[in-house]
Amino acid sequence: MEKVESNFINTAPMNANDLKIILEEVRSGGRNWDDEDKAFLVKSMVEHIGSTDSRLRDQLIYTSFYQLIIEKNLIEHDLLKEVLDFCLNERLFKGIGETGTDTVFTRSFTTLLIALILYRDNEDNFLTQEMITTVKDQLVEYISLEKDVRGFVSGKGWAHSIAHVADAFDELIKNNHIDKELYKEILMPLWKKIFVSDSVYVHDEDERLLIPILEMLNNGLELGVIENLLQRIPDELLILKKELDEENYWFLVANCKVFLKSFYIEVKKNTSLLPLQTTIENCLTEI
Repeated sequence: MEKVESNFINTAPMNANDLKIILEEVRSGGRNWDDEDKAFLVKSMVEHIGSTDSRLRDQLIYTSFYQLIIEKNLIEHDLLKEVLDFCLNERLFKGIGETGTDTVFTRSFTTLLIALILYRDNEDNFLTQEMITTVKDQLVEYISLEKDVRGFVSGKGWAHSIAHVADAFDELIKNNHIDKELYKEILMPLWKKIFVSDSVYVHDEDERLLIPILEMLNNGLELGVIENLLQRIPDELLILKKELDEENYWFLVANCKVFLKSFYIEVKKNTSLLPLQTTIENCLTEI
């Protein structure tokens, strides 16, 4: 990705408590975004994007980014480029490979911020082909390496790494710089996240993973590609059964079944996808 010349990385952010006070006041209407130093606030929000304070992380920082980028479109394109560069280089892979640690909040909410920036680019077209290619490469690498797939974490709120990165992929797929020839490259890391055996998805991860897959299908991904993947699931489960202990194998089966059932429901809603219905039925029967 082309380097964005700025002082963004070197700008000292405010501390978490001061940031929380300001964002609470903006949320309550006591302060106005137009009266704030948005670059300073944005840097501070990115700095604390992985806070274990769920109020600050989710209800204030993420919601504020949503307002600034999506609803009000108040962040200049150049600043969004700087934020994107910082996210990819300094935040997306923080603690990657760890499980059960707090770094997952940074990675997960970074992908949500990337999704917001991609949405704005889909509207305004300010990111270059090189930038979008880099985002694609980084997201593919990230989802392949992410091991912490917890959804809701008691006392700390949503982690939801898989659901959040699926949202980022959905916006990426809609981008004009993403050709259909790249769909398989994007599809496979998403598909592999169905085959989780360490735990059972219980927070609608299956439905969120389906969203970018359905987007690709609606935009030209051949049904035969998905049909082939579906047909292979029973055999893949038999292979993995030999490698996993019994409990983890049944976690895996549960995740596959829930995904297939959610997929079946989506297929019934879309007549163009109905050819997949029998394949999904056969897959579920074999499992």
